[in-house]
Amino acid sequence: MAKRKKIVLIGAGSAVFTKGLIADFIQSEFGEWEIALCDINPQILESITRLAKKMVEQKKSDIIISSSTDRTDLLPGADFVVTTIAVGGRRAWEQDVKIPRKYNIYQPVGDSIMPGGISRAQRMIPVMVEIAKDIERLCPDAYFFNYSNPMTAIVTAVRRATNVKIIGLCHGVIYGEKYLAKMLGVDVKRLTTIGAGLNHLTWLYDIRVDGKDVHQELLDVVKRQKEEHERNPHVRNFFNPLLEDKEIPNHMDNPLSWEFFERYGAIPAVVDRHAVEFFPERFPEGKYYGATLGIDAFPIDDVIARGEGIYKAMLEQGETEGEVEAELFQRADGEHEQLAEIIKSLLLDERKVFSVNIPNEGAVAGIPDDAVLEIPGVATARGFSSMHVNGFEGPVKDIIIKRLASVDLTVEAALTGDRQLWADAMMLDGAVTDYETAENLVNDFIEEHKDYLPQYK
Repeated sequence: MAKRKKIVLIGAGSAVFTKGLIADFIQSEFGEWEIALCDINPQILESITRLAKKMVEQKKSDIIISSSTDRTDLLPGADFVVTTIAVGGRRAWEQDVKIPRKYNIYQPVGDSIMPGGISRAQRMIPVMVEIAKDIERLCPDAYFFNYSNPMTAIVTAVRRATNVKIIGLCHGVIYGEKYLAKMLGVDVKRLTTIGAGLNHLTWLYDIRVDGKDVHQELLDVVKRQKEEHERNPHVRNFFNPLLEDKEIPNHMDNPLSWEFFERYGAIPAVVDRHAVEFFPERFPEGKYYGATLGIDAFPIDDVIARGEGIYKAMLEQGETEGEVEAELFQRADGEHEQLAEIIKSLLLDERKVFSVNIPNEGAVAGIPDDAVLEIPGVATARGFSSMHVNGFEGPVKDIIIKRLASVDLTVEAALTGDRQLWADAMMLDGAVTDYETAENLVNDFIEEHKDYLPQYK
């Protein structure tokens, strides 16, 4: 009799992810599973565990739900471990974005790079390394999937500090393909891409429909939209992450990304909201096409409020009597989207290709083998193998090489608690242009987040 497989989700309080993962496993129906939920907040863990059990019982699925606030209770025997944690939660995230505004530095997301992303890394990396060491000790053969940000820095740090083979997953490329399919007015199943780069700056440079290159078709769409804008000016929609509108997306909602496409023939998969942070020199004081980043362009307060609303509504489903809503079982967009498919490909050696964050290992020529890139990887019974990425050359590759420079300093600062390295990382990142400001930012961040920065005490 086959052993029941076990997946441990650390950060189960990420209710939307947890709901999506359980719904996907219920519908995938491959083997017998235990889904173990871990969160450090006992009240939230109780609510999400209740919701998970209701979903399983409602569908009469052969899935066991277990939970604990202590991950070491759950890790023994795990085949897969998934992290979706955010050290400090939404309040710390807010301050990562808002503290730099004292120094006229504006960013809309703050979870990957620039001062906010580098600050987040200082909180996240020590905890992620601790988790990895527990995996190394309690379930060393388990696959370790990370969804937490900053993705590139976390995966780099964990691989540097442990022997755990962590794989970073993000739905950015999935989002980019859906976005381009809507731009072209075709079913996303007909569209294929090749992309390479860093998490939140993965360049989709080979874009095809039914195997045919569609670069010119995309340029034609942009040209028509520009002509229409001359006749009837378009009002920008700065935040539509789920592509909810029925009409074709307008290139003017992501002007930087389409400028790159016209110039280089490649587009960032997650378009402007994330991409702008990799080019702070283009947007001094956050000035972005007549708006200000993080305030009225991709406003961070709206993003957090929206997430809190979805989160609250999801947890309430576990608290109420009766069945959960049918829509909770529908295949939904989000970070969890491909996890069940990835696991199935690994277990059954289906050798499917996914966009993953793993060491380069020769996939892209001219970039160090140990650099963590977001590239196509094949999920086999022997684990993930990177694919050689043909045609990723020119300015887009040079931009990635440049952006990798601050990752090493960010990781070393987080691992060692070295304030000077933290300041150096911000200088090399490019959003900070004088060392006094860099040092002041480090001091401000440490004062604000001191409870989450033990290495700096």
